[in-house]
Amino acid sequence: MAADREDVEDTTERAGSGGAESGDGSESGGRGPGPRAYQADGITVTFDARVCRHAAECVHGLPAVFDTTRRPWILPSAAAPEVIAEVVRRCPTGALAYRLADGAAEAPDRPTTVRRTSDGRLLVRGELRVTDATGDVRETPRAMLCGCGRSAEPPYCDRSGACGEHEG
Repeated sequence: MAADREDVEDTTERAGSGGAESGDGSESGGRGPGPRAYQADGITVTFDARVCRHAAECVHGLPAVFDTTRRPWILPSAAAPEVIAEVVRRCPTGALAYRLADGAAEAPDRPTTVRRTSDGRLLVRGELRVTDATGDVRETPRAMLCGCGRSAEPPYCDRSGACGEHEG
């Protein structure tokens, strides 16, 4: 998985062409301080590499928009905003988020749901405030949390423990 993570981190570092990203200096490729934003008419998609675990729901769900072989790797002008929003909501980690042009963002699930996968990961959806090991708090409608207790990045599942041993 480390090679995949490096690929995505490298993607976000070099995604500056095309005018699709915000460039306020607060974003970072890799595990930096915050997400990168990619804009098109009707929608802004953000990607936070710090919590991405490469479930690939985006890449498989809408390859015209999400393509890790291209720079920038997110091209929100390649599909309708409503279609992009539907695919972004499939991301189990919350690494992807969106805001529509009218200001609407993803509404969190109510009530909050927790689903344990067969390999032990906890997929949580709702109005979440997740505090990581460093004390940073992240507000998100989705998170993939460690169910085995052996993550190097608690509380997030990094698939380094039993949660990742069943991958094929």
